[in-house]
Amino acid sequence: MMGPVTTIVAFHAHPDDPVLLSGGTLARAAADGHRVVVVVATDGMAAEHPTPRWAELEAAAAILGVRRVVHLGYADSGHGPVLYADPPGRVRFARADTEEAAHRLAALLHEERADLLLGYDGNGGYGHRDHVKVHEVARRAARLTGTRLLEATLPREFALRFVRVVRALRIPFDYDVEALERAYSPASAVTHRFDVRRFSGRKQAALAAHVSDVRGTGRLSAVLRLLVWLPAPLFGLVAGREWYTEVTPSGSPHRPLQVSARSGRRRR
Repeated sequence: MMGPVTTIVAFHAHPDDPVLLSGGTLARAAADGHRVVVVVATDGMAAEHPTPRWAELEAAAAILGVRRVVHLGYADSGHGPVLYADPPGRVRFARADTEEAAHRLAALLHEERADLLLGYDGNGGYGHRDHVKVHEVARRAARLTGTRLLEATLPREFALRFVRVVRALRIPFDYDVEALERAYSPASAVTHRFDVRRFSGRKQAALAAHVSDVRGTGRLSAVLRLLVWLPAPLFGLVAGREWYTEVTPSGSPHRPLQVSARSGRRRR
């Protein structure tokens, strides 16, 4: 998948995020013999998630074959209109100094001798302020260390089709289509597409390990429940591919590449 044995560090905002956009990639990389490390900026505790979700993250990571899980030390910023005050002894990630956070991440990249860093696209996926911060911090850390950077995303067109299919099936699902049209990345920006259908069972099991999210309320919990309840073959069709945009050391995206049908990797 990625050549000789490497160390891959996946940087995410919250405990449930590693599975959603990159779970198949991490499982495939681990199965190919690469060392996989997950770093989360926050422990996921916020007004809408008042309990720690670390045990769920560790369970999901073990299913995917992740070798190490690290908390960067920040507090969850929440997704509502109000950015609450910082909890005692910690800074909410959205308020964190980008340079300081990038140096924390860079230190871990040096410690792990990382060959590849996974971050988020410029929209932070669907626009969560902690996800946007991950994008900023990952780009800066990659430049500080010279680490290759792939930014996890979805082709915007795929996300829109998914929402339309869910609504056509009359599955209760509330989503602002206009907001989705500005989220993630256009297909023209995607440089890498990985076929992870062989690992979709692990990805689905890892999603199910996030019990507090699956049983919760709100839009994300509704999506997670839908994905966890899907029959395995259908889950593989829906979540069996993962997409990335590669970023050059200067911070600009690579030009789009041509799909290689054999490997799922795009080539010039």
